[in-house]
Amino acid sequence: MRRLLIVDDDPDIVNLIAIYLQNEGYEVEKAFNGEEAFQVMEAQDVDLVILDVMMPKMDGIEVTRRIREVKDTPILMVSAKAEDMDKILGLMTGADDYMIKPFNPLELIARVKSLLRRSYQYKPNSPAEEDEDHAHLLQCGPLTINTARHEVTVDGDVVSLTAKEFDILHLMAQHPGRVYSAENLFEHVWKESYYSSNNTVMVHISNLRDKIEKKLGYKMIHTVWGVGYKLET
Repeated sequence: MRRLLIVDDDPDIVNLIAIYLQNEGYEVEKAFNGEEAFQVMEAQDVDLVILDVMMPKMDGIEVTRRIREVKDTPILMVSAKAEDMDKILGLMTGADDYMIKPFNPLELIARVKSLLRRSYQYKPNSPAEEDEDHAHLLQCGPLTINTARHEVTVDGDVVSLTAKEFDILHLMAQHPGRVYSAENLFEHVWKESYYSSNNTVMVHISNLRDKIEKKLGYKMIHTVWGVGYKLET
């Protein structure tokens, strides 16, 4: 059973989300501020975090930043702040998805399921599993992408990526040199229709560059102005 953590300073919202998640068969943990969230995550494994932005003691941005220092747990950020820059900040900090309050609980459930499908849970621990693991390796220049482990290494060093960052990189690495528009990437990875003002892909590409190219010391992800992005080995 997957364990999900809901973090929000509004008990009514926490309890409402918990009811929907429990009806879907998930185990639910609750926290009402950032400090409580870390206490829960230190005590037990959590498969996904649903995280409010505006909270006392420690806001959702800081919680996300601290989680990303040690874990790749998928994070669905929820907020009453609907400005593009608020969403961009949340995504750049490390959130995998962002929803605006008030939201339809059924849409939240759909996004939770989507994030969990993309999260990595597989940990090989036997020779047979290691053989299967090797079959899922994709080599792209200095990048090694392991789709079974949902893991990326750069010249042997593991790079911590979110689920969406991994999916974007994996798609581009399958066809080095091919140019993908923001619309192509969004519809392939998010499985939703793209809208012109959506900056989500741009933010994730920026995060990928920070994580990968700083290790390499040179550019791999190139912008083709007016067209999209491509990965060059």
